[in-house]
Amino acid sequence: MSPRKIRRERSGPPASVPGPERVESWPDGDWVVRGVPGAGTTKAYRCPGCDQEIVPGTPHVVAWPADGTLMSGGVGVEERRHWHRPCWQYRLRRGRGARKRGNP
Repeated sequence: MSPRKIRRERSGPPASVPGPERVESWPDGDWVVRGVPGAGTTKAYRCPGCDQEIVPGTPHVVAWPADGTLMSGGVGVEERRHWHRPCWQYRLRRGRGARKRGNP
């Protein structure tokens, strides 16, 4: 008689795979952009577009400059920014330093 295999259920949600990276050309330069599914987030980030928190479980994008001169493999982690999808799409319309809540 052969030993019986024990199958155990995994706890927690399945690990999600980040979206593929793509290069987007904008008036402010070329950017590498990666979509992050909501299930793939486990910590909160601050969106530089609206200065609001991106809570865990919220789909968003990560963007960094495409010229990546900091490391041979690309830019460092400190150059990456997490954005709400609409904030990323409309960031050039908002203007430099403008905040959604009317801060001077």
